[in-house]
This record gives sequence, structure tokens and C-alpha cells, in this order.
Amino acid sequence: MLPLTLPEPHPLDLNQLYFDHQILLMRAHLAVCDKARLLHRDAARRIARAIASVHRASGATALPQWEA
Repeated sequence: MLPLTLPEPHPLDLNQLYFDHQILLMRAHLAVCDKARLLHRDAARRIARAIASVHRASGATALPQWEA
């Protein structure tokens, strides 16, 4: 009988975070109303914080514009 184990947590995929961040910025830029623009910018800001957090956790220095 095999022991029950939990799978190792997957590290955040920085490439996916950067991609999602850029898509949200483009959507914000193209938004036709202020509400949609703000929603996309807020989501991009949350992802920027996640990117900065991954950088800090890994010991890498984040660029100043990624600091949230």
C-alpha cells in the first residue's frame, strides 16, 4: 500500500503572470468605459504585486515599477 502524500505545490509561473498583466493593461487601454478600465487596471495591479512578491521570495530584486 502506497502512503498518501500531497502533491508539491507548483511555483507561480512568472511567464503566465507577466502575460496576464500585459493582457489586462491592453484591455484597460481599450476599455470603452471607466468602470471596465478601472477593473482591468486593478486586476493588473494585483498581478504586479504577485510578481513583486515572487521576486522578493526568490531573492531576486524587482524592478521599481513592479513594487506594489
